[in-house]
Amino acid sequence: MIDLETRELAYFVAVAEELHFGRAAVRLSIAQPALSKTIRRIESRLGVQLLVRSSRHVSLTPAGEALLHHGRHALNAVNAAVQHARQAYDTQAHLRLALKPGGDANLLSGILAEYARRPDARQVDILFGGATGVVDYLRDGRADVALLYAPFDDLSGLEYKTLFSEERVAILPRDHRLASQESVQLADLEHETMPRWKGLLDNRTGVPGNGTGPEIVDVPQMIQMIALGRTIAVLPRSLVEPVPPTLVCVPVSDAEASRLVIAWSQLNRHGLIDSFVASAVSVGARPN
Repeated sequence: MIDLETRELAYFVAVAEELHFGRAAVRLSIAQPALSKTIRRIESRLGVQLLVRSSRHVSLTPAGEALLHHGRHALNAVNAAVQHARQAYDTQAHLRLALKPGGDANLLSGILAEYARRPDARQVDILFGGATGVVDYLRDGRADVALLYAPFDDLSGLEYKTLFSEERVAILPRDHRLASQESVQLADLEHETMPRWKGLLDNRTGVPGNGTGPEIVDVPQMIQMIALGRTIAVLPRSLVEPVPPTLVCVPVSDAEASRLVIAWSQLNRHGLIDSFVASAVSVGARPN
C-alpha cells in the first residue's frame, strides 16, 4: 500500500524547502489552510512528526529531513517517467543533450556529425547547465544524455561510458608563487583558496581546500576570479583552453585523471540513446 500520493509528497517538499507555509502555499498556488491540513494528514498517516512549528518558525525533524531527501528523488523519478513515456510515444521527439558550456573537450561537433550519419538519428537539442546542475537534467527527465566530468559530477544512479581522459591542472595567475613550476602536487595547494562550486554539497574533486573561496557558478566566472587573485582552481585542462594570457596552467602530478563521460539515466535506456552513445564513443576513441 502506498502511504503518500505524489501530490501530497510535492506539497511536503515545497514546505520543507521553503520552511514557511505561506511561501509554500504561494509556490503551489493553493490556500495556506489547505496546505497545513495536508501536512497534518501526512504526519497522521505516517505516524511521525515531520515539522516543528511555532508562530514564527518552521523546522524539519529527522523524519522530515529523511522524507525531504528521498521525496525529491521520488518526484524526480515520477517526472522523468512521464517525460520518457511521452518521448517514446512521439516518433518525432528530439534527442536532448545536456552539458556545461565548454564541457565537451572539443568533441561535440564530431559527435553530432557522427550521429547525424546514422539512419535513426533525431534532431539533437543542446541544453546548457551550470557547473553542478547538468546531472539534474538526467535525473528529472529534462535530458536524455549528458556530457559529464568524473570525479567532479555525481554519477550515482547513472549509466555512462568514458570518452576522454586527461590530466588536471592548477589554474593560477601569472604572478602566483607556483606559476613557474613545471608541475605541482596536491600538497603544494593545501593552503590555497579554492572556489565553492554552487550546488556542490560535498567534495568529490579530491582537491585540498575545496570550498573555502568565493562561490562560483561556472568556468568563465571562475577564470575571472582567478585573474583577480581571489582564488585558484584545479580542473581538466580542456575546460580552460584556450588559456587566457593572464593565467597559466600547471599540471597537478598526483591528482586523479579527469574523465569526460557520456551518461544517461538507468531508467531511460532505449535505442535512440544507444545510437547516440555509440556515436560519442566512436568519436572519443579517435586519435587527437
